Amino acid sequence: MSTFYDRFVSLIEQKISPLAGRLGQQKYIQAIRDGFIAALPFMIVGSFMLVFIYPPFSPQTQWGFARAWLDFASTYQTQLLLPFQLSMGLMTLFISVGIGASLARQNGLDPVTTGLLCLMAFMLVAAPVKEGAISMQYFSGQGIFTALLTAIYASEMYALLKRRNVTIKLPPQVPTGVARSFEVLIPVLVIILTLHPLNLLIESSTGMILPQAIMSLVEPLVAASDSLPAMLLAVLLCQILWFAGIHGALIVTGIMNPFWMANLANNQAAMAAGEALPHIFLQGFWDHYLLIGGVGSTLPLAFLLLRSKAAHLRSIGKMGVVPGLFNINEPILFGAPIVMNPVFFLPFILVPMINATLAWFALDLGLVARVASLTPWTTPGPIGASWAANWAISPAVMSVLCMCSAAVMYYPFLKAYERTLLKQEADDQSDEAVSAPMATANAR
Repeated sequence: MSTFYDRFVSLIEQKISPLAGRLGQQKYIQAIRDGFIAALPFMIVGSFMLVFIYPPFSPQTQWGFARAWLDFASTYQTQLLLPFQLSMGLMTLFISVGIGASLARQNGLDPVTTGLLCLMAFMLVAAPVKEGAISMQYFSGQGIFTALLTAIYASEMYALLKRRNVTIKLPPQVPTGVARSFEVLIPVLVIILTLHPLNLLIESSTGMILPQAIMSLVEPLVAASDSLPAMLLAVLLCQILWFAGIHGALIVTGIMNPFWMANLANNQAAMAAGEALPHIFLQGFWDHYLLIGGVGSTLPLAFLLLRSKAAHLRSIGKMGVVPGLFNINEPILFGAPIVMNPVFFLPFILVPMINATLAWFALDLGLVARVASLTPWTTPGPIGASWAANWAISPAVMSVLCMCSAAVMYYPFLKAYERTLLKQEADDQSDEAVSAPMATANAR
């Protein structure tokens, strides 16, 4: 075991860590992550509106309060849908601006100007005008990949033109805001003259505009992302990186966010149509079944540490329980520690993978409601699981079962580690007992 562990650590240090570090610092992954973070408040509030539009009660209920709520939601559905449509329904607009602003900071450009440029680039190809009205079809999850590509293209084209001095420069006496407006004229023109003809060409040859063509190309990837093997691979990568002390969740979620958002939009569309929700592996699944208390589902471990016989582990448990309730577990990861600790290697890797498998089959068999809303990742597990599934009870029960499963799997490894620490504490006390008389004698 020791030889295997040494080889594994060596592989992480020599191969995986450098690769993960380069991937995590890759500017486009950073920009995509920043774009989703910028759009997150709008999407969370928009998702929260779903509970008012689709109350968590059976349509056949005769309970007075539930019946009144259902009737109210049915009567005023159009009015209640507006905040949702102008938040979740416009997610790609927020994401385009967020990605543009992030790349602008990395390229030394003005974030506001670049964000607006990226927004224009996306609207140019994804907002066809039909009968005098702009279609919003691709402003939600259907246009997510188009938003990523157009934002990257527009910001990089702006940066390239500025590096080559292909801009309109005004004298220094001109106010900065006015000068910046003229500076971006040529980039705007270049983007219009490249993206618009490309969109028209694709439409004339395929009958599809650019967002539709892109979705048809990535559809196999989107479908593959919502599978048990893809989920287990994502969890395994996240856990291995975190065990080496690298923030694996940032890397994995940066890659998975576009797929999660596209699938979330499909689930919400299915809910609005009164159909079964098609997708399982979404961010709410990741946060509230696999990362309960933080990466590795360490909240149950924090509660176990509170009753540890080892003073060190008890103190870590006291520090880690409250943050763990909100899925922040750095005190546990680095205080116990779990990172690079061979005793906790197996449970840290296996706990979320086993819980992922259990939860997957529970949702796949229809025993647990599926995710339909976006929730803050800091929401405590059972509450967040219920919220993400439009306040169904079954996800909260599933989250509690995952916590119990994690506690059972962590317990024997914790006891083994505890015995090691107790032996060390006993040895330290005996050394102090031996050294104390000697120090007294020397003082005399």
